Amino acid sequence: MQVESECIKIPKKLGEKTLVLARNLNVVNNELEIHRDRDSIYVPLARPLSAEELKMFGQQLTSFIVSRHVFSERKKKEASIIELLKNKIPKNLLASAPHAIDFVGDIAIVEIPSELCKYQNLIGKTILEANSNVRTVLAKAGIVSGTYRLREFAIIAGEPKTETIHKEYGCQYHVDVAKAYFSPRLSFEHNRVSNLVKENEVIVDLFAGVGPFAIQIAKTHKNVDVYAVDVNPRAIEFLKKNIRYNRVDEKVHPILGDARQVVKDRLSGVADRVIMNLPETAAEFVDVACAAMQKKGGIVHFYAFANVQNSMEAVGLQFKEAVANSERKVVKTLFSRHVRETAPYEWQMVLDARIR
Repeated sequence: MQVESECIKIPKKLGEKTLVLARNLNVVNNELEIHRDRDSIYVPLARPLSAEELKMFGQQLTSFIVSRHVFSERKKKEASIIELLKNKIPKNLLASAPHAIDFVGDIAIVEIPSELCKYQNLIGKTILEANSNVRTVLAKAGIVSGTYRLREFAIIAGEPKTETIHKEYGCQYHVDVAKAYFSPRLSFEHNRVSNLVKENEVIVDLFAGVGPFAIQIAKTHKNVDVYAVDVNPRAIEFLKKNIRYNRVDEKVHPILGDARQVVKDRLSGVADRVIMNLPETAAEFVDVACAAMQKKGGIVHFYAFANVQNSMEAVGLQFKEAVANSERKVVKTLFSRHVRETAPYEWQMVLDARIR
């Protein structure tokens, strides 16, 4: 059946970027098929865009039009994991079955509730059956912890491995999820920050991991210098490999070491922009970001956790106070939002601020 709907029309080269933004804003009409012709992609909208959403599209995309188009209705979706498990586990446990799956390359990562532990291999095999591109299914076996932000995993189906190649916005990342922190849920943030960078900037990525921020920035800009710092030796090994693989050797400079010491020894006063993706303890490094910033100031992308007791607004005030204690000043809060839910009533958030 054909249905006319309001849509976003963009050039094909902007398709992936547009879809990620539209899905993060929850504005895609998933009951209609996305349409493509020779030059353009048409993304059906579930509702009219707000003024703020239009502004975000304008900031992220070099070209887009809101118009109307005729779309085909989607065919019936493939069965979900819950549907596939219906006759395999007791009905009273179906509600506990994992709904969220993280895909890193050809690895699927799930959280198995304790009441379903004896069914975890069955759940793993079901996920393999439902996703032809998945080769390994891992179950989370602990929380993210330690200086290197790692967690333990149990292999519950498929090939016995934790290393893969993850593709994102035209970049490819070699990563071992058990040895270096990586989250596919931050793909929108990697792209958003990259789009905000201007040519000839110097960027300091204080907690770079395997390089998703640093490498995407370098891939999408001709003249930038990105200093990518991490304390985890294995993360730096993968970062160096990814730099070579994505051919950004002259723009990304990997540095192994504690961010505080590295800035003190090598990166004091160099940055136009500082990325602080260490939500657990980023507040402890605000003074380091300020020290890395050029004397005239610049922009900080600050990631933290917010919850009911410590709201996003409260985190913002704490950030401003920490900046003031470093004899700097937040001139303007440029942007803030919840990035992803990390637990019931807890979110990872981002705050972009201009500092002088």
